[in-house]
Amino acid sequence: MHIADFAAGSIGGACGVAVGYPLDTVKVRIQTQKQFTGIWHCFITTLSKEGVHGFFKGMSLPVTTVSMTSSVVFGMYRNCRQCLSQLRGGPGTPNTKLEIFLSGLAGGVATVTVMSPGDIVKVRLQCQTESLRARKGANLPKPKYRGPVHCLLTIVREEGVLGLYRGALPLMLRDGPSYATYFLTYSTLCEWFTPTGKKGPEWTGVMLAGGVAGMTGWTVGTPMDVIKARLQMDGARDIKRYKGFVHCITETVRVEGSGVFFRSLGINCLRAFPVNMVVFATYELLVGFLRTQPDTIEPPKLEFE
Repeated sequence: MHIADFAAGSIGGACGVAVGYPLDTVKVRIQTQKQFTGIWHCFITTLSKEGVHGFFKGMSLPVTTVSMTSSVVFGMYRNCRQCLSQLRGGPGTPNTKLEIFLSGLAGGVATVTVMSPGDIVKVRLQCQTESLRARKGANLPKPKYRGPVHCLLTIVREEGVLGLYRGALPLMLRDGPSYATYFLTYSTLCEWFTPTGKKGPEWTGVMLAGGVAGMTGWTVGTPMDVIKARLQMDGARDIKRYKGFVHCITETVRVEGSGVFFRSLGINCLRAFPVNMVVFATYELLVGFLRTQPDTIEPPKLEFE
C-alpha cells in the first residue's frame, strides 16, 4: 500500500478547498435557491448583504472532510492501479486506460462514507443567507445554524444520523463517474505533455492537465450535483418537497426543465480549473518527496529543470 498518496492527496485537497470555496458557495446557492438569477447576481447579493464572510460560510468542516476525502480518492486510485497492474501482468506493468478509469471510479465511490456528513453541513451553511451582522436590525430572522458543529448536531437531532447521509446516492453517482473521467483525463494529458525522453511533464503541463481534468470531471458530475444539493436542502427550511431520489429528478424536470441540471456548469468549470491546478501541483510535489520507491505506474512527476 502506498501511504504517500493518502498523505499528499489530503494536503492537496485542503489547498484546493481554500482556493475554490467562494465560487463553491455561489454554485450551491444558484443550484438550490430561485432568488438568484445567475452567477453575477448571486455574487453581488451575497457580498452586499453578508460581506466577504458570506462566501466562506461552513468552510472549516469541509477543509477537514475534503482532506480526508482527497486522501481516500488519491490513495484508493493509486492502490487500485497497482492491484490491477499486478493482476494483469505483474509489478511494474503499465496500466491501460480502462484500468485508470476503473481506479478513479473506485476512488470516487469510496469517498461517500467520509464526504457525505461534511458535504451536507457545507451545503446547509452555504444556503443560509441570513447574515450574522443583520441581527442588530429589528425583526430580522436569525440564522438557524451557528456554525459547522452546531449544524452537524442539529441535523443529527432533527433528522437522525442518517440525515447526515441525505443525498448520498446522487453524491456517489456524481463522484464515481466524475473521478473516473477526472483521472483518465489527467493521465492522458500528462502523457501528451511529457517531452520526449522525460518521465513526466513540466510544472506547466501538470497544472494545465489538472485544471482541464477538473473541468471535465465537473462536466460529467454537475447534473447529479444539482440533485444532491436539492435533496440535502429539502426540508431544512420548509416542508419536504421530494419523496426521494427519483421524485427529485422528475419534479425538477417538470417544474424547471432539463436545463436546470447544467445551470451551474459554468461556475463549476470556472472553479474547477484553478482548484485542480493547485490540487495536482501540490499532490505531485508532495508525493515526489514522500515516495521513496517509485515505479512505472505512478502519476507523472514534476520536472524542476
